Formats: sequence, structure tokens, C-alpha cells
Amino acid sequence: MSAATLPVMGSSVPRDTLTIFNRAMRLSLRNPAWVVIGLSQPILYIVLFGPLLKPLSGSLGAAGNAYQIFVPGILIQVGMFGALFVGFGLIAEWRAGVIESQRVTPASRTALLLGRVLRDVVVLVVQSVLLVLVSLLFGLRAPLAGVVLTLVVVALLGAALSAVSYALALTLKSEDAFAPLLNAVVFPILLLSGILLPMSLAPGWLQTISDVNPFKHIVEGARAFFAGNYSTSTAWWGLGLTLALVLLGWWFGVRRFKRESS
Repeated sequence: MSAATLPVMGSSVPRDTLTIFNRAMRLSLRNPAWVVIGLSQPILYIVLFGPLLKPLSGSLGAAGNAYQIFVPGILIQVGMFGALFVGFGLIAEWRAGVIESQRVTPASRTALLLGRVLRDVVVLVVQSVLLVLVSLLFGLRAPLAGVVLTLVVVALLGAALSAVSYALALTLKSEDAFAPLLNAVVFPILLLSGILLPMSLAPGWLQTISDVNPFKHIVEGARAFFAGNYSTSTAWWGLGLTLALVLLGWWFGVRRFKRESS
């Protein structure tokens, strides 16, 4: 079976999804450099920036452990950046004719997207686990349940943004258009989400602007999980927004893949 094609004898979403997932994962394992590069930046944040927050633990409301504030934000950043930039790979596949080869098979169009998204989620979860382990060496203290819930949020967020990235890549079909669009959207969202520092430290006008950013509430929800505050509205509001993004991202992604195949 060619790496660019799917079995032609019958079709089912689970089987086709697994085929696409296996192919995508093999490609990642053959060229793991981008995975390592994607993980190195947040680890550098932990190593170089994290210690600077220790004197601010009290003002950050971290009960003496600034990493409870810093690490959840970095995990959400990994989910955002790791997922939003996967579309570049799809543009390369489209240019090489891989998408066209898969499109003419009876494979489920949903599986063409789902298999790729599952690969991205697996990579993000592995990166996030490694990041947490490194943070433990630097003094992170967080409940296991809170860490697990945050990893679930990262996985869901990655699935949502990965689907959006693939849909945008199929729409634009050009790195020259895709890159500026991501830069124009991602960095304002990043700065207004309080990933590096809580928005509670910002002036009032900036907090008001950031309140309309759903990623701010997702970050705050992850921090609530890391603090063990499972019953607060902040924690579950963040999770709820993440689920909403999954539904919207999945709808957009599947719709675009089906339109491309029509």
C-alpha cells in the first residue's frame, strides 16, 4: 500500500482513521526534529523564566509555588502552538499530491481529518508530560488529578486547533498566506491570554479586553486545576470553553475536508 493512499476494499471510519493515524505517526517518527524543537522552547521557558517568578509567588497567588501558575500556562501554549502550525505539513502534502490520492479513495473524509488530528494529540500529550516532568525537577508541586485534568484540556484544545489549522491550510494552500494569518491571530491571543503571567497583574483596561479571549479562561481553568480547586466555576468554565472550541473546530475541519473532496 502506498504511503499516500488508503485501502480501496471497503471503508469504515475507525479503520480509515487508524490507517491515516499510522501513516502520520510514521512520518513524525522518521523526522522527530520538529517535535524536539517544539518542546525545547517551553522547556527553556521553565528553565530560564520560571526561577524569576519565585520572588513573586505571593503576589501571583501561588501559595509559595510560582510554578503552579507558570506551568499550566506553558502547557496551554504548547497545545496552541503545537496544533495551529500543523497545517504547514498538510500544505506540503497537498502540493505533493497526497491529498488528491487519498481523496479519490472510498475512505471516509472524516477519517482523513481524524487520523491526522489523533497523531497531533498524541504528540502534544507526550510533549506535555515531558514538560511536567521537567517542571517537577525545578520545584513544581501540583495534585496528580489537577495535572491529569490539565492534560485532558491540552489534548482537547490541540484537537480543536489542529482541525482548524488543517481546514485553513486546505483553504489557503499556500505557506505565504498561512504564516501571516497565524501570526496575526496567534500572538494577540497569546498576549491577552495571561499564559506567561496572570492577567490579574495587568491594568484594568487590559483585563477588560482580555475577558473576551476564551483562551484566557482556559488558562485560568488549568491553573485552578493545578491548585486543586476542582469545584470552582473558573476550573469548569475553562473546560467548558475548551469543549465548545472542539465542537466548532471539528465542524469547521470536517466541513472543509468534505468540500475539498466534492
